[in-house]
Amino acid sequence: MPRTKKPVAEEEAAPAAPANAASIDSIAQDIATAIVEKRLPPGTWLREEALGRVYSVSRTKVRAALLTLSKDKLIEIIPDKGAFVCQPSVQDAREVFAVRRVLESEVVRLFIANAKPADYQALEQHIRFERSALSRQPVATGTSARERLLGDFHVALAQAAGNKTLAELVQELVARSSLIAMLYHSSNDPHCSTDEHGDFLKLCKAGKVEAAVASMCDHLSRIEASLELGTEKVDRQLDLVKALLA
Repeated sequence: MPRTKKPVAEEEAAPAAPANAASIDSIAQDIATAIVEKRLPPGTWLREEALGRVYSVSRTKVRAALLTLSKDKLIEIIPDKGAFVCQPSVQDAREVFAVRRVLESEVVRLFIANAKPADYQALEQHIRFERSALSRQPVATGTSARERLLGDFHVALAQAAGNKTLAELVQELVARSSLIAMLYHSSNDPHCSTDEHGDFLKLCKAGKVEAAVASMCDHLSRIEASLELGTEKVDRQLDLVKALLA
């Protein structure tokens, strides 16, 4: 006699995930934010079991989040060793800024062609936030939130340009630039950056396309020049874990 299927209510339920369990996307975003804000320096070993405890999820979920970050070039997954925050080379750094100049030149052109008054208002507000952050804390002390604000201006500009794929690429490159700045000891003056953002936006509002493009390229070149890229200056202490696991 065939077995009668139990009512749904009587069937054994699968174990429920903890109420505070994080999603793969939220874990990836949280780790990315920590990298950009310099709380996870280059070379840091991202242990799956430890992250699983932090986020109340399985190692499988953590591994999926780390894979997402590896595609964004923020972490490196080494077979049989683990995941580590990337340590971009001098060549990587130069290539990132070269690509940013190309992509963000197109962002500027699209932004001027497509931006609405609300977009300008949002970016002007962003610049006010930058200046407010600078006024609250001396440059000498530095704050990760302030530096992140400066990078977010470029992301917001790209998002307002109307090309989603281009905006995603810029967002990835801005995050990688933050990692590069941390590794190669950027001497960038944030006061200078926010002033340049303001001058750039004025050129956009005036419809001066090529002048705005030149302003953006000069801005990115100055930031690149603030990095110590003369030689490969990687803190070898950050390689300790890799050396022990080799």
